[in-house]
Amino acid sequence: MSWDSKGPARGGSRPLADLIGKAMQPAFRKRGFATADLVASWPDIVGERYGERVRPERLLWPRPVDRDGETVTDSATLVVNTDGATALLLTHEMPQILARINGYFGWAAVGRIRIVQKPVSVPVRKRRPQVRDLTEAEQRELDARLEGVEHEGLRKALEKLGSQVIARNRTSSN
Repeated sequence: MSWDSKGPARGGSRPLADLIGKAMQPAFRKRGFATADLVASWPDIVGERYGERVRPERLLWPRPVDRDGETVTDSATLVVNTDGATALLLTHEMPQILARINGYFGWAAVGRIRIVQKPVSVPVRKRRPQVRDLTEAEQRELDARLEGVEHEGLRKALEKLGSQVIARNRTSSN
């Protein structure tokens, strides 16, 4: 399939995100989000504890002010929805959550989080299928590929990833 600047050639398919993203932009901008990235990446940013129980509602940006002849915009307030018990936990971990959010943006975009208590529906999580154990030959092959990696943490992470990829992509008979 050939691609040009406008997308796939005749008869080709396009990723759903390309089609929906453009349609959703006005709704996200109305809520103060420049893009859907923060909402889409929310579980990765705030972690497992808050990813499903806290929902970002909107970013409230203050009006720009003139300081020393220069227009300056202060940090935004992120409004989130969550239930009462999670709100209490979130309040205690607010500095860490703010650091994660601003780390995601790469600058101090959010200066404050305002919590609105309202029920948040928690989606039913599907269990991941169990990954089979590697055969001795597969384990030796993976160990050989990771032989040059000196950093222990990186090596363990790569070993975990590699074993899952091998187990899912190869059948036991190979």
